[in-house]
Amino acid sequence: MASGPPKHEMQYFPNMTAAMPSQSGEFRRVLWTGLYSQVVLMTVPVGGDIGDEVHTVDQALTFTSGVGKATINGKDQDVKAGDLMVVPAGTQHQFVNTGPTPLILYTIYSPAEHNSQTVHQTKEEGDKEEEEGKDEAPDWSRRPKEENEKAGLVNTSGKY
Repeated sequence: MASGPPKHEMQYFPNMTAAMPSQSGEFRRVLWTGLYSQVVLMTVPVGGDIGDEVHTVDQALTFTSGVGKATINGKDQDVKAGDLMVVPAGTQHQFVNTGPTPLILYTIYSPAEHNSQTVHQTKEEGDKEEEEGKDEAPDWSRRPKEENEKAGLVNTSGKY
């Protein structure tokens, strides 16, 4: 996985709503980090949760396996495989696995929330790295569009 800005190449993740996520046992794995967004796969163990949190970025979560309860700004909503939940930046949220199997989802942060190399086996490992400042989004993923265009990272012709 590259640590710098992504190349202008397709990133393909087959079976994201079926086979691939059901095989993941890691709490969090960053799959891809772009200039303006990030794709992360998460597995919440039976009885587990992601932690009550607030991000400074937008987040869209697609559930691929299991059942759970989402609490967004104090409002509860049951979630299951096939559901999509959007959490606007600055909004309190928590997701709890309420089922007998892992709650598996992929989430898209915009812009990135985690280090592009992040793999956390457990929630505790992720919490520790976040507290120690080891799981920060890359600086290049938080730059304004104008800076990326000036640096040649975004070309409206689509040719590089």
